[in-house]
Amino acid sequence: MPKPIRYLLYLAVFALLAYNSVYFKKLDEVKAGTAAFDAAGYARDFWDKKLTPGLSKATDLNALTALLKTDKEKAFNEHSHALGIGNIRYFLVKGQGVVTDVNENEVSVELVNAGQTAGNVRLATEYIFGNAVRDASGAIDINAFTNSMDFNNVSAEINKLIREKVVPPFKSKVKKGDRVTFHGAIELNRAHLQVNDIEIIPVNLQIEKP
Repeated sequence: MPKPIRYLLYLAVFALLAYNSVYFKKLDEVKAGTAAFDAAGYARDFWDKKLTPGLSKATDLNALTALLKTDKEKAFNEHSHALGIGNIRYFLVKGQGVVTDVNENEVSVELVNAGQTAGNVRLATEYIFGNAVRDASGAIDINAFTNSMDFNNVSAEINKLIREKVVPPFKSKVKKGDRVTFHGAIELNRAHLQVNDIEIIPVNLQIEKP
């Protein structure tokens, strides 16, 4: 057999083997073959087993704001959490006060401390987003996640729980003049500290009975 023909036969066999050893799948098929991370299930488990039981350790907001004004570094070092390096930190807080205004997006509360008014805060009831609640407790280990998308999806599911479980029963009944207690998460910037207009992402909201 002439060499040119023999080479062509070798090339054809090689091409056939290469074709049979390489194949393509649709991206959806690949994803379907991989066990998906259950962000909603993780969020519910975190809520029931870590976040809610941990509310007893929340920092009193009046005490925190007082400490922030006198020893900011101590307040941040002892009471805040964050999963990265930077000035943005999260605090798990609790407090009580009297409702001064109710609108579509938030409920304004005048804090009460030992029977005296102690500043104002806003309870978010519409725009519940971000990582404040996920990170404020310090109970989630980022190393337990294989990718950042799963980690961020946990935040989204926690915020969804707040929008569905915490806000509706409170918002349907609360009115100006009500005395309320709350637990929630706040975000503060260490470098540009602002404590006069704190927004709280609620985890637990209660209207006190007269």
